[in-house]
Amino acid sequence: MGGSAVDDFLNAVEAGAMPTCAVWSADAVLDATVPDWRFQRRGPAAIRDEYSRWFADPGRFEELSRFSVEGGEVVRYLLTWVENGVPHAAHHIHVLTVADDRITSDTVLCGGRWPASLLAEMQAAQDVEDAHAHA
Repeated sequence: MGGSAVDDFLNAVEAGAMPTCAVWSADAVLDATVPDWRFQRRGPAAIRDEYSRWFADPGRFEELSRFSVEGGEVVRYLLTWVENGVPHAAHHIHVLTVADDRITSDTVLCGGRWPASLLAEMQAAQDVEDAHAHA
């Protein structure tokens, strides 16, 4: 990969290549908030294993924003991918702490995994809201 640890992480997310991603410090902590749940994983192997399930398929960032903060970076994205023939999307925010070009902590907020049917439902609801706003 060859960029910064955050660059390499994002490249691995988009490529569905988490099993080969080596960006975490030995004592790294993942603190994940997902729909109706919160959990932690400690150490590179546990984080890589968790994210290998999240990012199993190659995808594409439809939106990507990166903000430098003291000691790290905040990353917000909308990732799309095809899983078992069905288009999906996910919206995440990562608050990443980085030291010696290794991610030491990742606090991630995940809105969930949305299949095409749910994405269509969300778009229809937004269309109705937009129509009301312009009426």
